[in-house]
Amino acid sequence: MRLHRLDITAFGPFGDLQCVDFDELSAAGLFLLHGPTGAGKTSVLDAVCYALYGSVPGARQSGQGTALRSDHAEPGTRTSVTLELTVAGRRLEITRQPPWERPKKRGTGTTLDKAQTWLREYDAAAGSWKDLSRSHQEIGEEIAQLLGMSREQFCQVVLLPQGDFARFLRADAEARGRLLGRLFDTRRFADAEKRLAERRRATEAEVRDGDTALLADAHRMQQAAGDAMELPPLAPGEPGLAEAVLGAAAVARSTAREQLAVARCRLTAAESAQAAADRALDDARERDRLQRRFAEAQERAARLREGAAAHREAQERWERARKAETVAPALELRDAADAEHRRAAEAEARARALLPASRAGEGAAGLAAAARRATEELGGLESARRAERRLAGLLEERAGLDRQERADAEALEDAETWLAGWEETRVGLQDAIEAAQRAAADAGELAVQHEVARKRLSAARQRDRLAADTEDARLRALASAERAVTARTHWLDLKEQRLSGIAAELAAGLTDGAPCAVCGATEHPAPARKVDGHVDREAEERALADYRRAEERHAEDERRLGGLREALAAAGAEAGDTSTERLARTVEELEGRYAGARAAASVLHSVQEELRRAEHEHGLRTAAQREAAVRAAARVGHRDRLDREKAALEEEVDRARGTAAGVAARAAQLERDVTLLTDAADAARTAEDAARRLKDADARLADAAFRAGFDTPQAAADALLDDAAHRELQRRLDARQHEEAAVRAVLAEPETAAAARQPRADPASAQRAAEEAARRVREAASARDAAARRCAELDRLSARVAASVRRLGPLREEYDRVARMAGLAAGTSADNERRMRLESYVLAARLEQVAAAATVRLHRMSSGRYTLVHSDDRTGRGRSGLGLHVVDAWTGRERDTATLSGGETFFASLALALGLADVVTDEAGGVRLDTLFIDEGFGSLDDQTLDEVLDVLDSLRERDRSVGIVSHVADLRRRIHAQLEVVKGRSGSVLRQRGVR
Repeated sequence: MRLHRLDITAFGPFGDLQCVDFDELSAAGLFLLHGPTGAGKTSVLDAVCYALYGSVPGARQSGQGTALRSDHAEPGTRTSVTLELTVAGRRLEITRQPPWERPKKRGTGTTLDKAQTWLREYDAAAGSWKDLSRSHQEIGEEIAQLLGMSREQFCQVVLLPQGDFARFLRADAEARGRLLGRLFDTRRFADAEKRLAERRRATEAEVRDGDTALLADAHRMQQAAGDAMELPPLAPGEPGLAEAVLGAAAVARSTAREQLAVARCRLTAAESAQAAADRALDDARERDRLQRRFAEAQERAARLREGAAAHREAQERWERARKAETVAPALELRDAADAEHRRAAEAEARARALLPASRAGEGAAGLAAAARRATEELGGLESARRAERRLAGLLEERAGLDRQERADAEALEDAETWLAGWEETRVGLQDAIEAAQRAAADAGELAVQHEVARKRLSAARQRDRLAADTEDARLRALASAERAVTARTHWLDLKEQRLSGIAAELAAGLTDGAPCAVCGATEHPAPARKVDGHVDREAEERALADYRRAEERHAEDERRLGGLREALAAAGAEAGDTSTERLARTVEELEGRYAGARAAASVLHSVQEELRRAEHEHGLRTAAQREAAVRAAARVGHRDRLDREKAALEEEVDRARGTAAGVAARAAQLERDVTLLTDAADAARTAEDAARRLKDADARLADAAFRAGFDTPQAAADALLDDAAHRELQRRLDARQHEEAAVRAVLAEPETAAAARQPRADPASAQRAAEEAARRVREAASARDAAARRCAELDRLSARVAASVRRLGPLREEYDRVARMAGLAAGTSADNERRMRLESYVLAARLEQVAAAATVRLHRMSSGRYTLVHSDDRTGRGRSGLGLHVVDAWTGRERDTATLSGGETFFASLALALGLADVVTDEAGGVRLDTLFIDEGFGSLDDQTLDEVLDVLDSLRERDRSVGIVSHVADLRRRIHAQLEVVKGRSGSVLRQRGVR
């Protein structure tokens, strides 16, 4: 990689465009980059790094890149960095512009522009540049691939910070490992260590979980086995746990099977004893039953003997009731005839009571003849009844004609009155409709005029208000502008005062033995002192913050003023030149006219509806007038016909009603007489028939009682039994007979008689003996079942434990293998004698290469005295692998690099940096680094050593390299002719090239 040209605009301390021609500087091989403290030497290197990677080293990169902008740049100048370089045989140009807040093109204030990046390549055949990409991501990937280095590696290899390598020489193994890990990207080896450790923890957790489950099954087996199993005193993960659990399980199973055999023998003996006890209990119960059966039969026979007299009486009563049953039909017939005769006599008395006194004593035949005569007279009144009903209808019809005549007369009068004013009503409604329609059209025009006038009035009022607000905003903007200018002047004054006394501020941080950040010397004989009125960094930053706040307030006031002016112009354009008062009067006048027009137009619909209803009413009344005249003509003929029919019907009705109020009354009287006479005749005939039937029933009853052996019919009736009494008596007789037979059968049974002759049975004692035998059987069965369940549970758990042991076998082998590999990679295994981690082992190889490459230059810088060697010895209790020693040829002894003096540390770290650059370059794919920068540290060398160091650096030209030295040492300005000077000033820093062609 070779740098050709660098263009910097508004970047860091550089307010204007600054150009660096690296081709001219590199022609001499060595060039010096110098300038006062704070001028911007590091900013030149930051610009190179920013052009390549889009960011600057370390803490100087903050935010989104807006902090890279120069405070000295003009507001309209954009920050830009352009780098032209050759890498991998390709000549490229990279331009990067960070985001910035530029002034708005219209109005006041600022707006944020996004970052931009361009990548171009020079086409030698065409003699022109061609665009490659404008994508941040694509350009970043392209540059990283060409260089083969990350930003951190580039800053360590190309921009050699001597302070970092001096600390590298004095650092311990862990610190060296972190730096080398960043440079050589050994994260994959660290990831391998981490992956092995994670796999070891995962497999350990799986083994521990498996052992925990195994122990849980072992505890279940112990609970199932009771005291017959002892668990091994081992924790999950300890070796030998599986074998111990399997052995304890085998012992528990053997003991459980022995206990099961004993329990089965005890159950067999208890079952035999229970069978004998059950047989004895059955015998005792049977003998007790037979003895109690014989005693009960004897007691029943004694009770039968005591009830013999009552049994004979019941038999006699049953015999009399059987004879009386032959007389029962005659008794029932006589009772029915007597009841019928009484009902008929009562009905006859009720019917004769309703007859007139003149007919109360007549017989059945006379009453029937009178009923026939009344029926004949009733039939002759039917025609008169129809005439009477028609006469009533004629009277109602004549009354309806009169009512209709009166209604038609009233309707004709009302229609004639309404039709007389119809024409005047119609003309008035049509005039009202036309007036409302004209008012509606006027209201529409007035609404448009009112809306235009209202908008102009609103714009005029806003115009007056914005005019006052604009004047206030203009005064505030002027005041804030004055305050911003004052704050900027105050800040620049303080900044100039601080730069004048910056030496005293730097001297305040010096300590004896520590190198100076400016010259690198470790001795400070006369440090600068602060004078009265010294301005420190905090005061300058406060002044800068005040200036920025004042500038932000001024920008905000300007933005507000611009917005008010735009709003005022818009309001003025809409309102015109008319005054607000005149527009208000116009709006008020239009509102009054518009309200009146709307009120006049609002009646249009109601008037139209009223006209429609009036026209409909006119049609109805005209039709009603015609219909009434037609009905009046028809009523005259109808009334004459009704009068002639009425006279004929009245004559017929008068003849038929006689003395009654009417034909209907006469017919109702005859119907009532016919009904009473007919009912009385029927009741008389029924009473005569019932008396004859009662007499016949008494004769048949007396004959039946005599034949059955009873003296009187009443005696036969007393001997009869009802159904319930008959069934009860029959039941008693049957029960006596059955009881006698059952007692004779029991007393005749041989088994019962034999049992009665034996001693008294004791079933309670036999029951207790049987219950005791059953209890012993249950206890033995429970013991047998518990032993069987114990064996089954132990077999199940043993099979489960055996399966778990087989499953855990490969897992435990994997854990042993992974744990051994993780211990080796982490340096904690006993097999790793030097306790070197895998990453440290790889870095140790890289450190050996760096030490070998650095020794070539260190040997020359130290006149053959010092050699850098790598050491893998352990330091104290720490790990080994990244030790770095220096061999002193004058003493022949090897010592730690931390014992080197300040000057020796400088050229040793310089040699180390150059060697590291070579190794990292090879690691990056052999990309050649033709331009290097070395930052500070030369002030700690004496003249002879400085000459030797410069000779080594100058020898880099043999490999067509150029080296830029960043230093304050004045002697270097005399020794190195090609120089890039950074000159700082009040308006920013500038770059000057000296001693070049």
